[in-house]
Amino acid sequence: MKSLPSPFLLLVMILGSMYLLTGCESTPKGGEGGQPASTTATPAQSKPPTLYSGLQAFSCVNGLAQRWSSDVIPVRLESQANSEANGQDGKATVWKAGFISPSRRKIKYFFCSGSRLKDAPPYGPSAGTEEAYGPDVPALGFQPLFLKTDSDKAYAVSKEHGGASLIKKNPNQVVTYFVLWNPKQRALYWYVMYGKDQESAAGTGIVNALTGAYVGAAGR
Repeated sequence: MKSLPSPFLLLVMILGSMYLLTGCESTPKGGEGGQPASTTATPAQSKPPTLYSGLQAFSCVNGLAQRWSSDVIPVRLESQANSEANGQDGKATVWKAGFISPSRRKIKYFFCSGSRLKDAPPYGPSAGTEEAYGPDVPALGFQPLFLKTDSDKAYAVSKEHGGASLIKKNPNQVVTYFVLWNPKQRALYWYVMYGKDQESAAGTGIVNALTGAYVGAAGR
């Protein structure tokens, strides 16, 4: 992938600086009124996970965010890598979306989880805790109408521009996704990152989240 000018690299670095950790609980164990499990019962962990694309995950949590505060503005959407899905098809079992409330001056993360892992957020939509946000965060807010291209499309586009060679080198390559608004370009971008984090990523393809057009790449 051809590297983009430094502003795009700085934009990726900003992502790490605004990342806020939020706690999440494990999915409660289902049971039959306290009765011991029978041999015919299906354990909760045997149920298959559910995979979501980025747009599906955003739709999953948007209503919950609106109930938290009527003036919410999304600032971030990202997939979380785990053992259930490597992300190569543009989908993940866990997505995390950050919303700010200007009236509250708080940021809150919401999770869309189809995961069956014990350390994953609860199955379905759930919310983390609200926290104060820094002065640079409001500039990253975007209107949902700019998020038209889904993560699977963004992945396909990035593969056509260098991603396929990275997968060929490592067939088990983990791919993670995040959405970020670029205030200078006034555009919303998908960042298709070939790796679990910025430090170890083999490359990052950038795709316009509105048009689906390839923008460029941010290298290591």
